[in-house]
Amino acid sequence: MTTTPFSLVVVSAGASDPSSTRMLADRIADRTAARAGQRGRQVEVRVVEVRTLASEIATALTSQLHGPRLKEATELLRLADGIVVSTPIYKAGPSGLLKGFLDVLDNDLLIAKPVVLAATAGTARHALVVDEQLRSLFAYLRTLTVPTSLFAASEDWGDPGLATRIDRAAVELVVLMDADFAGQVKGETWGAYSHEFGSAGGTELSVDLDSDLMRLATGGTLPG
Repeated sequence: MTTTPFSLVVVSAGASDPSSTRMLADRIADRTAARAGQRGRQVEVRVVEVRTLASEIATALTSQLHGPRLKEATELLRLADGIVVSTPIYKAGPSGLLKGFLDVLDNDLLIAKPVVLAATAGTARHALVVDEQLRSLFAYLRTLTVPTSLFAASEDWGDPGLATRIDRAAVELVVLMDADFAGQVKGETWGAYSHEFGSAGGTELSVDLDSDLMRLATGGTLPG
């Protein structure tokens, strides 16, 4: 039996310290560790506080230069077996800081990684943002988001239903990590994904010269 601990990375986009966004993320991480323990596995939790990366994210967006803390966060995600993403909702949308962070990540970084999506807000009017916006965003990043999304408005913190949903999401995440879903998918189908030149940490260096786009770019014509 494998005894290597799971690497669980928590990405918290809360703007304050402490924050309800981080509180929700910690509850998910704690429950995931407990559920993994029932399967005889340990979990090592690493936390990425996006607010502490704000200046480096701005630099990366405008100059493509990644600072040391941003590089460290990227490496944590590269090595992660599972990820918890928690964001506050502002004006019916996720944190712009979280979106900026995701925008500067390598497009191949999160392929097939299991992710729990979570959000907090002051009102239940924002409840659909997780599934409507976050789930589609992480689908674009080619992650595997667990079926249960989590949302906590002010009135939800004392509701036993929130704990039930957190436990359900934790089980889903542990099952996917235990199956090494990401490792098996990437090991067998990596070449079947569309990659950008220089992605995957600079290791993806092949270019398909036989594509229709490349033929047109080099002055050729399309077949037929």
